[in-house]
Amino acid sequence: MHRFFVSPNAIGRGRVLIQGQQAHHIRNVLRMTPGEHIIVLDDSGWEMEVELTEVEPYQISGNIIRRMLARGEPRVKVSLYQAMLKGDRFEFALQKGTELGIVEFVPIITSRCVVANLDDIRRKHERWERIIREAAEQSRRGRLPILEPAAMFQQALERARDAGGLTLLPWEDETRTSLKRLLSSAPLPFSINLFIGPEGGFTEDEVRMAQAYGVRTISLGPRILRAETAGIVAAAAILYEAGDLEPLPA
Repeated sequence: MHRFFVSPNAIGRGRVLIQGQQAHHIRNVLRMTPGEHIIVLDDSGWEMEVELTEVEPYQISGNIIRRMLARGEPRVKVSLYQAMLKGDRFEFALQKGTELGIVEFVPIITSRCVVANLDDIRRKHERWERIIREAAEQSRRGRLPILEPAAMFQQALERARDAGGLTLLPWEDETRTSLKRLLSSAPLPFSINLFIGPEGGFTEDEVRMAQAYGVRTISLGPRILRAETAGIVAAAAILYEAGDLEPLPA
């Protein structure tokens, strides 16, 4: 069944009202008709099966048939602190990270980022939220990952420290600690903050600053990964180690 995240205000008294672009998509793109069923989510961790009763050009209504606890959320909560990237590479990281199970994205600005200004980033925020929502619907997520405002590197380090959990930074010059060794050396924490650099990576000064904040530098192996790939690879390895890539029980 097709899945749609809606505002909690769209749900009430056993009914759902969907308006605007989503209604247009249901009627004119999917060509759905009364009697068909969809899944509606309100970002609470619950999902609702809905039978459509009215399909108008810009308004869809339906009755809630049943409520179920969403099963698409990971047990280990991975927050991706991704440095800004050129072109659509940052959007790739958002989309694939959402599909994989990342729960939070924090755009960060580092020394080697190519960014016009913060206003340019703010203007893209709405588009990024749409990419995250569409990826979450497609991948059967139960909640929308949080998209935080962009932060300067030191500000992001302070935020991760205050949030708690284990904070990791893949670095090509790390020769002693691999991600696999670190993850297998102790029980996995509830939350992991993952810092990924831009094209060209973090500077040595940035790495030293991160270490001073208690960040653990790790190796992802002998190959150099692209900036938009490294976070996805590291997050996938973390979720695999947590057993989160196993099939759900029937």
